[in-house]
Amino acid sequence: MWSATAAIAVLAVGAVLFQPWLLLIDVRVADAIPTAIATAPPTNQASRQTSAATPPGSVESVEMPAPAPGPVDLLAGEFVSHEHETNGGARIIQLPDGRRHLAIEGLVTSNGPDVHVWLSAGPVVEGLDGWFTAAGYDHIDLGPIKGNLGDQLYDIPAEVDLAAFRTVDLWCERFSVSFGAAALS
Repeated sequence: MWSATAAIAVLAVGAVLFQPWLLLIDVRVADAIPTAIATAPPTNQASRQTSAATPPGSVESVEMPAPAPGPVDLLAGEFVSHEHETNGGARIIQLPDGRRHLAIEGLVTSNGPDVHVWLSAGPVVEGLDGWFTAAGYDHIDLGPIKGNLGDQLYDIPAEVDLAAFRTVDLWCERFSVSFGAAALS
């Protein structure tokens, strides 16, 4: 009698901790990822316009400010698998107003309990050793992962030094293990 009760209790606790049903559920995300421009447009463009104050037949040259440059890629990398098979890419994008975003594109990984997106100061280590690497380094938690499939966008706080945090880690906080990581360069 006690062994059956104990077995049920162990199974119940295991189910609550591991949430194995998440492995059967996919969450697809389709955030709009800004497209980076290859180069910034020229700073000044001369435009010839005729104004009402200009005598007929003459043309007045007016300097028009160039349009603001679009989003720019600062860093990029590809995910390597750790505890779960993980594929996709990561980019740091800076918008014209100075805000920065982490874009995770084409993500394919397992769903899991309490997975967060980290910018880490640790290196990306492939294989079993990489599963636990991020825990020993400073990190910035960008929040819970939005889903295990697709394209996702995360705000990066203005004070984050991207020279120090060059790794993206998909970190399972419940089990202190990395699902996958991308080195940014």
